[in-house]
Amino acid sequence: MFDRIKALFESAETSDNQEMVSSDELQLAAAALLVEAASVDGDFDTLERQSIHTIVETHFNLSTVETKTLVEQAELAVEESGQLFGFTRVVKDRYDDGDRIKMIEMLWEVAFSDGRADAFEKNLIQRVAGLIFVSDKDRGLARKRVMARLGIGG
Repeated sequence: MFDRIKALFESAETSDNQEMVSSDELQLAAAALLVEAASVDGDFDTLERQSIHTIVETHFNLSTVETKTLVEQAELAVEESGQLFGFTRVVKDRYDDGDRIKMIEMLWEVAFSDGRADAFEKNLIQRVAGLIFVSDKDRGLARKRVMARLGIGG
């Protein structure tokens, strides 16, 4: 399993497989960031897990089985990596500005899945936003959009 995750982050792939590998790599990186957001406070609960599954399934248009597999791989990648940089680099390099802002929205959705975002989650989202070049203004607007969508008062 570790070899497959490691292979996703190596750039020396054949051109025939590059598009598929790029898609897999991007999905894994995005899912890993969501898992990191859910677990940063030391409590990766059922609400956060369900939120990640819903977000990943919808955003990447995956089946339930594909979603479950991707989230499991993301959990393993987070456990074995211990660093945000590899995941954020992939997102920064592969997503355009709008998609990077959407990534921040997805992180806020996970953080607010239990009705509130704690200090650890807020800090992580701020760090990720900086690493993927999302401005403080766009990060704040993304937060407000998610709160409005989820019916959470500010």
